[in-house]
Amino acid sequence: ASCIDLGSRKLTGWAMADHMRTELVGGALEAARRERGSLTGSVFHSDHGSVYTSKAYAALCEQLGVTQSMGAIGSSADNALAESFNATLKRELLEGRSAFPDAATAYRAVFRWANRYNTRRRHSAIGNISPNAYEAAASATLAEAA
Repeated sequence: ASCIDLGSRKLTGWAMADHMRTELVGGALEAARRERGSLTGSVFHSDHGSVYTSKAYAALCEQLGVTQSMGAIGSSADNALAESFNATLKRELLEGRSAFPDAATAYRAVFRWANRYNTRRRHSAIGNISPNAYEAAASATLAEAA
């Protein structure tokens, strides 16, 4: 499960599990809160999966000050960023692998990939720089403007 900042393309939170229950997506949202300090005022866009429509997830979003957003049922176009991110993860990390030997190895591989994604992988949508570089430049610009 992943949380991506639409402005900077930064992977702000992610979680892995051997199940697809609400705790998984809640863990990713909590990781994003730890990364950002606060999610108050954020909008989380998702599909209509049962984990995102659960009462427990709605309660977590409310507790964190996050507004939930969901597109039309059956449409992947409005969730294209997440779909593209997942395809990139699979292509860059999983291609050519039959399996990981264990969960810990898989977690470490995703951790390394996520770190590279935020620090080195360039994105055309933000001027062909990394998400961290984009956020650093935006922060410096805001400080100068103040």
